[in-house]
Amino acid sequence: MSADLVAELFGRAYGGAPAAIASAPARVNLIGEHTDYNGGEVLPIAIARRTFVALRPNGTGAWRATSATQRPVGSFAAAEPGRSGEWWDYVAGVVQVLASTGVSVPACDIAVWSDVPAGAGLSSSAALEVAAGAALADLLGGARSALEIAGDAWRAEVEFVGVQCGIMDQFASALARAGHALHVWCDTADVEHVPMRDAVLIFDTAVPRSLRTSAFNTRRAECERALALLRREYPELPNLAAAEPDQLRAASLPEPEASRARHVSEETRRVRRVVRELLQGGDLAGDLLLASHESLRVLYECSSPELDWFVEQAMLAAGVRGARLTGAGWGGCAIAVGDEDALAASAPELEREYVRAFGREPRIWLTRAEDGARTEASGERGDRHVGSDAEGVRPPA
Repeated sequence: MSADLVAELFGRAYGGAPAAIASAPARVNLIGEHTDYNGGEVLPIAIARRTFVALRPNGTGAWRATSATQRPVGSFAAAEPGRSGEWWDYVAGVVQVLASTGVSVPACDIAVWSDVPAGAGLSSSAALEVAAGAALADLLGGARSALEIAGDAWRAEVEFVGVQCGIMDQFASALARAGHALHVWCDTADVEHVPMRDAVLIFDTAVPRSLRTSAFNTRRAECERALALLRREYPELPNLAAAEPDQLRAASLPEPEASRARHVSEETRRVRRVVRELLQGGDLAGDLLLASHESLRVLYECSSPELDWFVEQAMLAAGVRGARLTGAGWGGCAIAVGDEDALAASAPELEREYVRAFGREPRIWLTRAEDGARTEASGERGDRHVGSDAEGVRPPA
């Protein structure tokens, strides 16, 4: 059990047992890419891969951090942690956010075990932030709700780490529910759980990318410029995703702002169509996934040769309905949906051909929608899912 593994890691590093253990999952976004920070809608699921955090107060003025998969071992000040550029910034950011809200957080020793691949586009950073927040909430006697944990994690990523992301990743990790996709309205932070019975094949191209160094922040700035230009004609426009396609055509935006805005507008409307079909008992619409990928490739320019290769090759397999990149792009992962047996059967050939084409070993998983963050067994307590307050949530402070 992974909770036992992180407890063992904690014991080897610090001696004794941790006071609290929590875990949070990675996520895959089914559709709705680059819409979250533009006030649009998204539809992620949590997957089975998780990050586990064990911690215990150490009675000093500094945190100590170790990980089974990340190096080096590090530390940061409890009072005013500084950004280091290392993996523990995601934990330090949560600590700083909690302190800014008036929560008294003792310095702790922390151990992290994870089977979420970093840099793959599955949001390993959100899983770490949310797991750390959930473990701290457990340590502090349940002082933070699942919604607050999600908001704390999002603020840590934006305000401390410095990635201007939307709320999707942290909300999916904290609030997801097994057997459902999480429909998130990113302008209001309202959510609904949508039944999602499809299996999903995740294909990690093994092309790492970091949102700190990718064109992510550039794209966000381009979207902000597009919105500013549109508001000259439509001053009431609340966000870029709210812009209707006919408004974009009439505005005649310059490039690249016109392409970025068109993607955001059309992608948000694809999310709505997918949600309607799922709520009516349908399958995930493969044609809309393909349209999403093409828009990301052409209009948002965030695909890669490896991601395009996967989408093209996956669609040649009998029983595969649709495929697209998932996550921010510029490397990372893609997904395919269809008949579960067909997805499983296609994986070995896709792997062989990918190695032949790119000389790189991919990682492939078949997954379904899983639960969000939870506290793990500690003392006499059993596991507790912390996402039960997900309905009708409001934006993080």
